[in-house]
Order: sequence, then C-alpha cells, then structure tokens
Amino acid sequence: MSGICREVVTLHLGHYSNFIGTHWWNLQDAGLCYDPDSPPGELQSDVLFREGRTLGGQVTYTPRLIAMDLKGSLQTLRQEGSLYETEHEDATFTWEGQIMTHKESPTSKNSFLQDLNSLDMGSFPAQSDFSGPGHCSVTRGKAAVAMETVNSCLDRIQKSYRLEGSVRVWSDFLRIHLHPRTISVINQFNHDGESERLEAFGQGEMLLQRSVLEDLEDRLHFFTEECDYLQGFQVLCDLADGFSGLGSKVTEMLQDSYGGRCILTWGMSPVSHSDKSSIKDVFHMINSALGTVSMANHSSFFCPLTLRGGLGRRPPPPVNFPLLNYDPTLWYHSSAVLALALDAMTVSYRLRQNSAPMWHLSDALTASGRKVVSAYGSVPFPMMHGSCLPDALDAFANGLPWKPLSACPELGDGCCFGQSVTLKGLEGQSLVSPLLPGIEPSSPLHYERCGEDVLATYIQQHYPSTPLAVQLVPSPSKLTAPFPQMFSPDLSSQGFLQNQSAPAGSAAHSVSSVPVLTSLQSSPAVGLQLSELQKSCAALDIRRMAPSFLSHGLEFSELTEAMEQLGNLAHCYRPDRLQSSSDDDDD
Repeated sequence: MSGICREVVTLHLGHYSNFIGTHWWNLQDAGLCYDPDSPPGELQSDVLFREGRTLGGQVTYTPRLIAMDLKGSLQTLRQEGSLYETEHEDATFTWEGQIMTHKESPTSKNSFLQDLNSLDMGSFPAQSDFSGPGHCSVTRGKAAVAMETVNSCLDRIQKSYRLEGSVRVWSDFLRIHLHPRTISVINQFNHDGESERLEAFGQGEMLLQRSVLEDLEDRLHFFTEECDYLQGFQVLCDLADGFSGLGSKVTEMLQDSYGGRCILTWGMSPVSHSDKSSIKDVFHMINSALGTVSMANHSSFFCPLTLRGGLGRRPPPPVNFPLLNYDPTLWYHSSAVLALALDAMTVSYRLRQNSAPMWHLSDALTASGRKVVSAYGSVPFPMMHGSCLPDALDAFANGLPWKPLSACPELGDGCCFGQSVTLKGLEGQSLVSPLLPGIEPSSPLHYERCGEDVLATYIQQHYPSTPLAVQLVPSPSKLTAPFPQMFSPDLSSQGFLQNQSAPAGSAAHSVSSVPVLTSLQSSPAVGLQLSELQKSCAALDIRRMAPSFLSHGLEFSELTEAMEQLGNLAHCYRPDRLQSSSDDDDD
C-alpha cells in the first residue's frame, strides 16, 4: 500500500543499544536521497524520520528517536544537539568580589568527527583526501545544516577511517544530527567508574518513576502527537544490565498508554563486558532471563540480538562469519554486524510500495503465546558477481547460509512455527536462472521465474511445512564513512564475491555496499534456549552467590515467579504443539 506513511517511533535504552542504533541510523541516512528530481527510493524514509524547522526557519530532517543512556556516556556530543542552537546573551553578575574560572579541557575528537565538524562549519578537510572534480562547499546557518551537502561531501572525500582504536562511546561514530528531544541522560547512574552503576534488573525497574518517567512521557508525546498514522514502536534495549529492568517498565508503559500499537522489542547483548567477573556474569545472566520474560509479556514480540554463543554464564565461542574479519569483542564491530541484520529484518514495514505493517510481522510469528523469536543472518550473503540467485543458494544445498544472531542455534529438523525471510541488496544481479535450450535445469530452484519464488522454494526445502513470508529488496545496505571496513578481500566493492581472489599484498579496497539475508523464526529451538536459561538461573543460589542482586528492589519471590513464567513460556515451543498450531491456523 502506498500513499500512507505509517510512522514509527524508535527508542534506544542502554549503551550497547545505542552502539547498534548509531550504525543503524547511519545506514538509514546513507540511503536518503535529497534530490527532488530523483525517483523515490524503495524505502519510505518518513516512516522513521521527521521534518522540522529550526528557529531560523530552515528545514531539518531528523530521526523520530528517543535515546536513553547514563551520565558520562556522550563524550563530545551535546545532549541538545547543534541544529537548534541559539545565541545566548552573557549573564549579568551582581557579585562584585573576585571570580575564579575553572575551565575543563574539551574531550578530543577522532579524525572522523573532526572532518564532520569541518564540513558542518563550512570548511573542507585536507584536499589530499579529496577525490573528484569541483569544489565541495557546505552552506550552513548558525542553527541548521544542509545535510545532503555534508553527506555528499563525505562520500566524495573517499577517506577511509580506521576508528577501532578511538571509538569509546557511540557518539564517536554518529554521522547524523539528532533532534533536541532525542537524547535523555539518566544522571542517577554513571557510565564509567566503580560506583553508581546500573547493573541490576531491580535498579532499572525503580528508575522509571518521577522525573525519569515524566521526561520520557514528554518526549514520547512530542514525537507521537505529530504522527498521522502511528503504527508502533521499535525498542532497542540492553539485555544484560540494569537497562533490562528499565526496558521492562518502558514496554509496559507503552503497552498501557498506546494500546493497539505494535511494540517490536530487540534485546541487545554484547559478546563481552568491561566489568567482567564471576559475580557480574551471574548478574548478566539473570538480567537476561528477567528481561526476556518481562519484555516478551509487554511487547508484540521480543527478539534477542547478540553474537554471543549463548545467554548463559559460559557461552560457546562467538559467531563466525566466513566473509567478515571482525573482532567480536569490539563493540564498534559487533554492533555494525547486528545493525546490518536489523536493517534487513525491519525493511518490510518501511517499504514505499507493498509495505506490510509491523503487526503483520508480529502476528505471523507469535501465535499461541510464543512472543520470543530468534534471528539468523548471512552477513554478507555470499553470491558471485554475475551469477544468479539459484546458483548462490544451490551452493548451500546441504545447509543454510545464515548464522544465529540470537544465541539460538537451529535444530536442523525442519520444525518451525513461522518464519519471515528477507534478502536485501541483489540490485543488478540475476534473480532467476537463464533457461538455455536443450539444457536441463540443475535443481528445482532453476525452474522458478521470479526471485521470491526462488527464495521461497529454497527455504521450503529445509522447512517443508512452515508458514513463510519472503521479502526481496533490490537496494543494498550502503556503507558510508565511518562504517568499519571488516570485510574479506575476496569481496568486490559492491559486496559480491569476485571471480579471482585478491593477490597477496594487493591494496585494500573499500566495500561500499553488501547484500544481507536474514530470517526471523518462531521454532522449538527458542523453547530449548529459554528452558536452558531458566534452568541455569534456577540452579543458582542467588541469596548466597550474589546477594547484592536482591538488594536493588527485587524480591526473591518475584525472581522465583519470573523463572516459573520463563519455564511456561518455553513450554509453548514444544514440538508437539506444531500440529495444534496448524489446526489453529486452519480454523
């Protein structure tokens, strides 16, 4: 359906969620086209972005976003942003005594932020970094920025930023401008240091009251009241720390205040934490268990996103992708991988044509109370440049090309309650096999005459009786500075496999876009994961091993009840319920 923009409000709750969200918004920004003469793209950007005006009357285009984090997490980023800054007259002091001024040295900016600041202020980085004819100038008023010009300049610079050693917080690689109502800093807790840390579920639960609650409600009202067709909320929430409790209360408040709107919640967990210890590992696991059951109760669906091998205290090794040379312990890298997958998994309700609302996605995956789903992805999807989609999929005839993104390995038995598969980024490539006279097609995939049928046939070979939704989106995820260049040298600049491997010692090239294949599933594998998590938590003597966890407002009886709910939720995924689920669909 076209012509109607169904708006979405996004919330980031926690530092790792903001890492993933920053990469995700950078990807959305890279896909924007500001040229009114260009044909509209596949994605309807107004679903996520809002148009506004500065005090000087200049048009702005910013995310419909609320980002919550702790004191000390912003570094060089101003909480109110720079789009709406105004001149302030110097305050008049009546004090006639001596005044001593203590000025703190500003936090240093990495090379990307320095270049971005130069472009914002109308100057251009060193010409030695510039590639292309002409001069790139940025016209900017005191209170606004011509974002399309800044973006085009960054693209024309062709400068490769290596920020692995300089990214400390998510704002160190934030490419876009944010609205003054976006960033909410929780001053009761510190981002760094040993004291006043938001590390337990109960702390987060108690946080959403009084001033924090009023501030969040004001920001929500600002973004939602200007929407004509609000379809729902995307919530990215840290799962392993105290933000898990905050996310529980935020989703409950959204459910109560915006009844009928869809709430898609993604629980984010990094591979490693800076505060690693045996006690903190216990905290992380229990927070994950409590957050899963609580946010699932208050959301349309809940999906964990992590590159950890599991949500327990001693997980298997992190996920390995054949065409990525990434450091899973580096938040800057792991969040980039998950952002690419999230970009594909959320595309169905952001399309300009044939868009499916958020509730279509949730309803297809959450029948019979199965509110937790698992994610899988092939990042990037391995396809030879110039080949066809049937050939690329036939290379995985004995298995599936994706890897777990929810610490939930597939069982491989073909049992699944529902599945949504998205393949994004095969623009310019053949989606069907050329039928040559006299040559018998090599597989059933080569008989199909459209890309959706090719992909659906392939999935149904592995899940023969599973309800399936398939989405093919030609446009790729565009990777612009400062997205980390962590790709195999076997990939071309468009993210496809090259016919010949790059010779040893050859100069590295930047990958500007990649194809991505993702799957959202409701399957018995989710039940096994939830059951294992519940058993691991129940086996702990929390009052002896980590008594401080219960000193932050959570009663032991509440913990016991939550574990029972988690066990009941896991029971919904038993394989013997596949038939009853099928009968419900028939009815």
